[in-house]
Amino acid sequence: METISKEVSTTKINQRYVGKKAAVIGGTHGIGLATAKLLMNEGAKVLLTGKNPENVRNAQTELGINAEALCSDIANLIEIKTLAEQITKWFGSIDFVFVNAGIAMLEQFEMVTEQSYDSTFNLNTRGAFFCVQQLAPLVSPGGSFVFTTSIANVGGNPGMSVYAATKAALRSFVKGFAAELLPRNIRVNAVSPGFIHTRTMGVTGLSGDQLAYFENLGNEITPMKRHGNVDEVAKAVLFLAFEATFTTGEELKVDGGLGQNIKHPA
Repeated sequence: METISKEVSTTKINQRYVGKKAAVIGGTHGIGLATAKLLMNEGAKVLLTGKNPENVRNAQTELGINAEALCSDIANLIEIKTLAEQITKWFGSIDFVFVNAGIAMLEQFEMVTEQSYDSTFNLNTRGAFFCVQQLAPLVSPGGSFVFTTSIANVGGNPGMSVYAATKAALRSFVKGFAAELLPRNIRVNAVSPGFIHTRTMGVTGLSGDQLAYFENLGNEITPMKRHGNVDEVAKAVLFLAFEATFTTGEELKVDGGLGQNIKHPA
């Protein structure tokens, strides 16, 4: 793990989250970075993590002095413990943790290897579990965790069996953690995105043609006939994090109606 040097940000600060301290695990691009930006735009201090050093440096430069960007791999328990130490050093306690780190690979089940299976579960599921275990003692009463699951965790989709299973496990963790942390007045919820427009479309290793196909497919089968954008998911994350104070153990779909079997009238 390494800390990347910071440059001054020109981000306009509002007031809603002034005094709040948040950690975004998997925050250097896409939904995680959008969430970090919204937090900082409203006054929060943010610690974010990523596995790729270049992405971490770029995020640090973009976000500036009210953010701390760290190289950290939550598939590695030692690095999770180091992350907890860094949060304690920088924040003391914390108000919100967004567990967003994950990987998705499209693999037909006969092509899945032990290595690809283990790497997906180690990051998406094992890493998320131990991240909460290590960081929960740092979360103040009244604080919250939010996970990123996926609409893939219900139903069946070719090439996504392993990924969907990891996200289904997270869905179960949300309910279990909500019960475990209830005595400490810490809420645990999840956002479940559908097709969201990001650089990778949420899937690792796709070619340009495959990305185009995936995007067209999403527009076709989503009842709202479009992809969501990262800010739409980030707003749902922050609603669960700070506004939904009588909600725990819930999974909020942000999917344009895809997971509700809503049909477009056309």
